[in-house]
This record gives sequence, C-alpha cells and structure tokens, in this order.
Amino acid sequence: MTGSTATGSTATGPTATGPTATVEVISFGCRLNAAESEAIRGLAAGLDDTVIVNTCAVTAEAERQARQAIRKARRARPDARIIVTGCAAQIDPAAFAAMKEVDRVVGNADKLRAASFGVDTGARVRVNDIMAVRETASHLVQGFDRHTRGFVQVQQGCDHRCSFCVIPFGRGNSRSVPAGAVVNQVRTLVENGVAEIVLTGVDVTSYGADLPGRPSLGGLVRRLLRLLPDLKRLRLSSLDPVEIDPELWRALAEEPRLMPHLHLSLQAGSDLILKRMKRRHLRADAIRVCERARALRPDIAFGADLIAGFPTERDSDFAQTLELVEACGLAYLHVFPYSARPGTAAARMPALPGGTVKARAASLRATAAHVLAGFLDGQIGRAVSVLAERGNLGHCENFAPVRLAGVAPGTILAARIAGRQGDRLELAPLERAA
Repeated sequence: MTGSTATGSTATGPTATGPTATVEVISFGCRLNAAESEAIRGLAAGLDDTVIVNTCAVTAEAERQARQAIRKARRARPDARIIVTGCAAQIDPAAFAAMKEVDRVVGNADKLRAASFGVDTGARVRVNDIMAVRETASHLVQGFDRHTRGFVQVQQGCDHRCSFCVIPFGRGNSRSVPAGAVVNQVRTLVENGVAEIVLTGVDVTSYGADLPGRPSLGGLVRRLLRLLPDLKRLRLSSLDPVEIDPELWRALAEEPRLMPHLHLSLQAGSDLILKRMKRRHLRADAIRVCERARALRPDIAFGADLIAGFPTERDSDFAQTLELVEACGLAYLHVFPYSARPGTAAARMPALPGGTVKARAASLRATAAHVLAGFLDGQIGRAVSVLAERGNLGHCENFAPVRLAGVAPGTILAARIAGRQGDRLELAPLERAA
C-alpha cells in the first residue's frame, strides 16, 4: 500500500476529534482515514452519545490498538453507541461484531453515508463487497477541527497486490475523484481558512487511470494551483516512486506552492526482497527518484515507508535497507515491523523470529533518527517559511518541525533557523507573511 502514511508519529496512532462532544470520532492510520474521519464527524453531527472508531488494518498492532480504544471508549462512556468502521472492520467485520462493546459495524463502502450512523438502520453489521464498489465518495469537508492542514481524498483503493498488503481488501480497486470535485473540495477548505492542503489516497500516483481522458496526478496538481491562487500550500501524501508522471515532475520544478517534501512508498532497499514483496520498483529506481527530485528542488526532504523483518530477509538484505536510508537521505521514516496479514502471499512465506523483526525495526528507527538529526542540523541558518499549527508547533515547506510560541495557528511566518533542540528547530523571527 502506498497510502499508509501516518498523520502522526506512528502509522497506527489514534487521533480523536471532538473528545467531549456528543459524537466522538477516533481515527487510526493513514491520512486518507484522517480525511474520512472529518467527513464522518460532519455526517454524524447531531447524533446522541455516539463513538465512531475508524480502524486501520495495515498491521496487527493497528487492529490491537483499535480494539483497545473500543474497550476504553466503552468504559469511559458506558451508555454511548459505539460504531466501528474502517479497513479492519471491512476485512473482518465478524471479529468486531463479536465484541460486546460494539453496537454496529459499518464497512468502508458505507461509512461516508449519513444513513449508516442513524439509530434505526436495520442490520447490526453493514459491510458490503468492497470489490464491487466503483464510485468514490467526494464529500465536502467544511474545515478540519483544530487543524490548519486539510486532507483531501483524490483517489481510493488499489489495483496492485503487494505480497504483504491487505489494504486492497479493505479499500477495493483503484478509483479516482473527478478533478472538478477535488477543485470544489479544496476551494471550500481554502475559503474556510485552511492554509495547507494534502492530497491523499491509497495509491495516489494511480490517479486518473479510470477517468475519461486518463488525467494524471501532476495534471491535477497544476490545475489546482492554477485555479486556486489563494491556496497557500499544496502537499502530497505517499507516492509510488515509479508512478510519478512527467507533469508532476514539472510541477515540482516550477510550482513553489507545491511543497518540497516527498514521502515515498519504498518498503525495502534489497532488490530480492522488493521482488518478493511484488513491488514495482528496484533499489536503483528509489535512488534515481531522490536524485532527480533533489536536482529540481535542492531544499527537498524525503520520507519513506519501510518494512523491517520481511519474511526471508537476510542480514545482507536488511543492511541494504539501512544503506538506502543514508543514500537517499530519508529524513522522515515510518517503520513497520513486519506483521503477517491473513490472506496475503507473504503470510505463507518463512517468517523471521519475532525478536529479529523487533531488533531490525529498532535499528531502522535509530538510523532514521541519525539521518533526521543531520537533516535538521543542515537547516540551521536557512531562511524558511513556517506554517504555525496548534500546540506551539509549525512546519517548514520541507516538513521540518519547528518550535513556536505566541504565533496564531494558520499564520505563515517568514523566519530563519537559529538552531535545533532535539527533534525541533528553533527560529530567529524576521517577519510575518500573509
């Protein structure tokens, strides 16, 4: 899956919207889930005492955390209705329906329909065949609660079948949101004060293949920036390195409002393991993409999804993954300890001992921390533009995190990097920009 980029520091960490409200939405997983959770919160507004848990299935740990959150929600709100939806619920609805804390299970095809959350909707389990779904749900989200960054779904599902990935069985086949609907969604968010838009999907670089004329992701990016001059920043979620289209390369080179930050779905640095994963790129492709992007935008930063301890992975294979982090300068890593998912080809391969998987994940994270520290140190002295967010935090164009104080969320601050404290940069303020 190329859309498993996290909204926080881990790919399975939860975020809750409206924790003291009548309706509480608890969201796990990727940016697409974050966008859908905002839509769900709007659709479910007005319901009495309801908790909706939007689950993730990318790892077994993601499902464990979702079950834990469901039990915690029941203890905290014993009289609430608890509705479970998302990828884990789509793939294994019976497991969640069997939980005594759960009142209803709703599949991914129905979770963006208001009727699915009403009190009198009939069946306790409402999960349809996701592979039969052909449309996308392009619901308008008016704004993102407590956020200055908005996630907009442009694509859904995946036609690829990577050997480790269960997500296509939760999301269905690839389908794209028509460009006009995307423009309208982004326009609404911009008009409501959202300063930065992130285009999301399960496999966003496949955008447009199912639409008339087969428009590309790059074409969509350029159209948004051309039609919406008030859009201050545009960012992309996880990209497949071999599917970046020529128009997107041109946009990266020519559009300053397209942020210099690419998150790549790489998964491994060994060609042997990449082939066993059924990925569509090789190690050299990843390096070539990073070199080309850095030549176009020298200030660019890279992130990546990487799996530690894939079945059959030898020490030498893992060493190549560690070396790839350094070779590409992957500053922002999402590290996934391999987790066998039932029904996938990789689940039938010889697994590594759990201790080995855990140790390799720790080694990857340590390497990532070293690369990130070097990257952040390299920002010292640079003039930057920082989007202020809540919690005294902001992000530069290349997503470098910055410590702020006394700056209103949504402000774009022109400043210079003065130093680093841990994993946050410190600013020497210059002036504020609109």
